[in-house]
Amino acid sequence: MEKRNNSYQLDLKEIKLKDGSEGTKNLSFEFDNHDDLFNIFEVIKSKKIFKEDNTAQEFALGLKLFTEVMLKNKQHPLFEELRPAILEFMKKLKSQ
Repeated sequence: MEKRNNSYQLDLKEIKLKDGSEGTKNLSFEFDNHDDLFNIFEVIKSKKIFKEDNTAQEFALGLKLFTEVMLKNKQHPLFEELRPAILEFMKKLKSQ
């Protein structure tokens, strides 16, 4: 049985650089995730873990992108030491 995933498109635009110059770069890519990311954004915001909603969204997006890559590459040695810590972290996050 094939797993079903949600499909997303991420568009990232460089607006202004730390040296004050205008950004010129853009990045756009599609990816799949087994979770409903927009629901997760709302859940993280509602938990009030961070004062700013933008911080909550950055956190949720970064975490979900990272953990999905880790799930899709379970056997990759890069994640060997990190996997147990991430599992504990996710348990702690979900219990809040």
